Amino acid sequence: MNYLKNYYNNIVKYDLINKFQYKNVNKLPSIHTVILSFNYKNPKLKQLISSLIALELITAQKPIFIKSNVPIITLKIRKGNPVGCKITLRNYSLNNFLSKLMNEIFCDPKLIRSHKKLNHKNFLPVFTLKLKNNLNFKVLETHYQIFKDLSNLNIVLITNSTNFSEFLFLLKSYKILNK
Repeated sequence: MNYLKNYYNNIVKYDLINKFQYKNVNKLPSIHTVILSFNYKNPKLKQLISSLIALELITAQKPIFIKSNVPIITLKIRKGNPVGCKITLRNYSLNNFLSKLMNEIFCDPKLIRSHKKLNHKNFLPVFTLKLKNNLNFKVLETHYQIFKDLSNLNIVLITNSTNFSEFLFLLKSYKILNK
């Protein structure tokens, strides 16, 4: 069992139950989906292929291309042309990626940038991050020449939290937020 899953089952669940007094254990919030994506305004074939390979190396799963839904004449992009790639992680692969993210990226807070400020008024159980430098992953750093032209990696964490305080507590327990 992954240590992150073990950490969630033994520590985070216990803290959530004590802090928020749940009656049903199945209603506990958790991170249930992570979406990783690379997006380009003017995609080149070399960039698309290197970002596809980078996502596959980081997650050990096969990513898919993101295709343009509408034509963008100013950028010379036709409808249906690839403009990036993405991958959706769940269950075991989600825990593997989160542990890799915590061990390699979150140990240095200068490397990440939160996409938006958390606001309890417009609550959505979604947290987005943008990595400034993708070469902080050791797998990508060893092949610098291939991955030097990558755009920022977008990471979206989706939870099943019902209110803002649960969501904030969950992110703090995983050490994603330090506030």
